[in-house]
Amino acid sequence: MVVARALRPISTRLRASRYIVDDPENNVTPYIANLVGKNLHQTENHPLYIIRKRIESYFGSDFEIFDNEDPIVTTTQCFDDLLIPPDHPGRQKSDTYYVTKDSVLRTHTSAHQSQHLRAGHQKFLCTGDVYRRDEIDSSHFPAFHQMEGVKLLVDGSWTSRDEWLQSSDCEIVAKDLKTTLEGMVDHVFQQGSSLEKRWRDDYFPFTEPSFELDILWQGEWMEVLGCGVIHTGVLERCDVSQKRGWAFGLGLERLAMVLFGIPDIRLFWTQDPRFHSQFTSGDIVQFKPYSKYPPVYKDIAFWLPENNNFEENDFFELARELAGDLVEQIALIDKFKHPKTERTSCCYRVTYRSMDRSLTDVEINQIQDSLREKAALALHVQLR
Repeated sequence: MVVARALRPISTRLRASRYIVDDPENNVTPYIANLVGKNLHQTENHPLYIIRKRIESYFGSDFEIFDNEDPIVTTTQCFDDLLIPPDHPGRQKSDTYYVTKDSVLRTHTSAHQSQHLRAGHQKFLCTGDVYRRDEIDSSHFPAFHQMEGVKLLVDGSWTSRDEWLQSSDCEIVAKDLKTTLEGMVDHVFQQGSSLEKRWRDDYFPFTEPSFELDILWQGEWMEVLGCGVIHTGVLERCDVSQKRGWAFGLGLERLAMVLFGIPDIRLFWTQDPRFHSQFTSGDIVQFKPYSKYPPVYKDIAFWLPENNNFEENDFFELARELAGDLVEQIALIDKFKHPKTERTSCCYRVTYRSMDRSLTDVEINQIQDSLREKAALALHVQLR
């Protein structure tokens, strides 16, 4: 297996100042900056490392491995090269961490697809940490890990996009994609035995046709990955318009939570030896829960701004910045509109819980008071 590493400068791992810069578009917080460079997918015997290695072993030495790319990419790489339109929700600051107007913390490992295709790579896997502003619960975290796979396998000349989509060559690429990925999930989940699977048509701007693969796992259908035939427009932007191939993307945390039975995504980031000592063999084993510390619940209610210019992710991000990993979940428990003023009120329940100690009312009250104060100032809500 060929390992092609783009060496990342030490400052990328150690200096938050590389991500928090004096730019009006910058919305990276210190909490997020401190997550960058943890490289959990490179940490031996970590569940994410184990899953990554199992997938790489299936693809073998034909596929080049990229696993240390710079997490800062241009908006061209992250969006334009993948035909993601300017008005796409994923490009908004409510969803994406911008470093500058023209650079972001990558939202997917597909952001590196164009650079590798332009460099002449035709079969590769690219794994790394990605960043998205999102809700707060046991399965969502602002930093997670993805793997991108790409294979070019058909050369030819087609007069139009429609001609390509209707050609037997397109069918060949799609069939190779599905056969390859069906074998991969069997290898990862059952070490070779066959799972029951189903394919669903989907839509992604950068693949055409696009698919999602589900497997029947423990009696329920579970989505595993998204994939498709690489869009002709993507290949044209990479100056490989006479080649055709496929691409897929999957989340390592999602697979690891299912295969290892890990109930909370925050556990992947813990330093608790009770977690890490369970995976020293490098095999897929069932996680054994250890003592779970009691939660602390706090409610916060407020009127939304009169113009209703309120982004829920901004509130979640504020909570993460103040409480860090102590915030386990935030759930909207009540919402109503006043019949006379027509203003909207929201009440959120914040669940605080540490992964390694009991929390005190004093420290949580301080965090909750800060959250109330900063929400009023930064989000222009009126506390109730």
